[in-house]
Amino acid sequence: MTDLIVEISKYLMTFLFALYTYECFSSFRGKLSDEKRQGIFRRQMFLMYLIHLDAYLAIYAVTDDIEMILFYIIQVAFVAITISCYRLIYGRSSGLLVNNMCMLLLLGFIMLTRLSIDKAYKQFGIAVGSMVITLVIPILIQKVKFLRRVPWLYAAIGILGLAVVFALGATSSGAKISIAVFGISIQPSEFIKILFVFFIACMLYEKTDFKRVCITTVLAAAHVLILVLSRDLGGALIFFITYLVMLYVATRKLFYFAGGILAGCIAAVVAYNLFAHVRVRVLAWQDPLSVIENEGYQISQSLFAIGTGGWFGMGLYQGMPEKIPVVEQDFMFSAIAEELGGIFAMCLLMVCVSCFLMFFNVAMQMKEQFYKLIALGLGTVYGFQVFLTVGGATKFIPSTGVTLPLVSYGGSSLLATMIVFAIAQGLYILRQDEGNLNEKKDGTKRRRTGTKRRKTGFDEEVEDFS
Repeated sequence: MTDLIVEISKYLMTFLFALYTYECFSSFRGKLSDEKRQGIFRRQMFLMYLIHLDAYLAIYAVTDDIEMILFYIIQVAFVAITISCYRLIYGRSSGLLVNNMCMLLLLGFIMLTRLSIDKAYKQFGIAVGSMVITLVIPILIQKVKFLRRVPWLYAAIGILGLAVVFALGATSSGAKISIAVFGISIQPSEFIKILFVFFIACMLYEKTDFKRVCITTVLAAAHVLILVLSRDLGGALIFFITYLVMLYVATRKLFYFAGGILAGCIAAVVAYNLFAHVRVRVLAWQDPLSVIENEGYQISQSLFAIGTGGWFGMGLYQGMPEKIPVVEQDFMFSAIAEELGGIFAMCLLMVCVSCFLMFFNVAMQMKEQFYKLIALGLGTVYGFQVFLTVGGATKFIPSTGVTLPLVSYGGSSLLATMIVFAIAQGLYILRQDEGNLNEKKDGTKRRRTGTKRRKTGFDEEVEDFS
C-alpha cells in the first residue's frame, strides 16, 4: 500500500508542479488586469499547498511518524503567515516573488525531511528567523536614502570580511569559505555578494569615466582575488560575472565586457596551473568515470541519480540520493531529479528562471540608474548561482560547490537569498511609486494644458465677437 501511495504521489506532484510553473510564466503576459493577475497568484498558492500536502502524505506513509504531520502543519502556518504579512504590510508587493520564494522553501523542506530530519528542523528554524529579519527590508529600501552614498564602506566591509575568512576560516573540501562565530558556522561571502552589488551600483550609477571604471575594477578584482586565494571558485565566478554584467550595462561599452571575459579566461588558465584543487575539479568534470574511486565519485553519483530518476522519478524514499557526498548542499538538484523526476527538476529550474526574469523586469522598468543596477546585479547573482549549481550537478560545467538558492541546506545561503528577494520586493514597490508619481505629473500637466487651451479659445471667441 505504501509503494502505491508513493507511486501515485510522484505523478501527482509532477502534474501539479507543471501547472504551477505554467502559472509563473502566465503572470508575465502583457495587458493583464489586476484581477486576472491576482487570480494567477491565488491558483499558485493553491497548487503550492497541494504539492506540499501530497509530499508529506507520502513521507508519512513511508515513515509512519506522526512527527512528520506536525512538522507539515508548522510549515503550512509559516508559509501562510509569510504571504499574509507581505500582503498586509506591502500591499503592492510582487505576488510572483513571494509565491516562488515560499514554493522553493517548501521544496527544500520536503527534500531535507527525506534526507535528514535534523537538518530539516535547522533549516526551518533559520527560515523563520530569516523571514523576521527580512520583512523590514522592503520598507528600508524605500525610506533609507544614504545607501548610494557609502561605496567605500561597502568595499571595506567586503574586502575585510573576505580577508578574515582567508586568514582564519575553516577549510572544507579544499576551500576556505566559512568561519565560526560563537560556535555557529557562517559563510560571509554569501552576504558580501549583496554588499558587492551595492558597491558597484554606487560607483557607476552617476559617472562611468575611465578613472572611475579603473578604481571600481581594482576594488572588484580585490574581492575576486581573495576568493580565488581562498579557493572559493564558485564565489569568485559569481562576483566576477556580476561585475562584468553591471559594468557593461552601466557603460554600454562592449570593449569592457569582452576585455573582462578575456581576462577571466587567462585567469582560469593560471588558476588551473597554480592550484591542485582546480585541476581536481576539472579532471572530475572531463571524465568522472575514469576517476570514480576518488575525484570523480561525487559527480558520477550525481549523474547516476539523475539517470536513475528518469522523467517521473523513483518516488520519495525510493532512490539513493544519500550516496552523493554533501547532497544536501551541493547536489540537491540531483536528489530531486532522482526521486521526483526529470520533469519535476526541469520545472524547478523554470521556476528559478521566472524569478530571474522578475529581477530583470524590475531592473528594466526602474527610472533611477542606481536602483536599476541594484536589481540587475542581484538578478545576476541569483541567476548565475542557479546556473553554477545545476551546471555542476549535470556535468555541464565543473562543480563549484555552490548551493541551490532557497532549496539546498545552508543557513548563510538561505538568509542571504531571502535578503535578495526582500530587496527585490522593495525595488518592485519603489518602481510602482515611480510610476504613480509620473502618472500624477502627466495628469497635472494635461490639466494645465487643457486650462490654457480653454483660455485661448475664450480669447479667440472674444476677438471674433468684437
